[in-house]
Amino acid sequence: MVRKKPNIEPIKKDLPVYPIGVAARLLDVHPRTLRIYEDEGLIKPTRVGNRRLYSANDLTWIGCLRRLIHDEGISIPGIRKLLRYATCHEIADCPKEIHCTCDAVVDRAIPRSLHLAGDPEAERKAKERDIAARQQNDEKNRKKDADDRKVR
Repeated sequence: MVRKKPNIEPIKKDLPVYPIGVAARLLDVHPRTLRIYEDEGLIKPTRVGNRRLYSANDLTWIGCLRRLIHDEGISIPGIRKLLRYATCHEIADCPKEIHCTCDAVVDRAIPRSLHLAGDPEAERKAKERDIAARQQNDEKNRKKDADDRKVR
């Protein structure tokens, strides 16, 4: 009996496979850091139940965020403001080859869900929900920025 070789394809860069602990270890950060970035609206990991899953593109974007924060000295509110006016690859020095496929560039906050992948109608509805959520988040961020200015 001759066995066929399994058709093993490389992991797609937008496939969320890394749980928060693994992602944190790969990035050399504490998992709390990733939760803070999510709370601040800078990243949107895929949720499966109550678990956060990160893709390779998410890790690349988080690496860009870390460089902006630590190397460039830009604050999280500053990054939020920059992202209102420019895509991430315009403000971060990300590799050019990921610009077309990186979730952070294509649509940095589309909530991805494994059970919706490939269903155009479900993806359209998810985008509509995301737009509404982003508008609410933008309003919340504007209020937060105004409060930050009052404190200073």
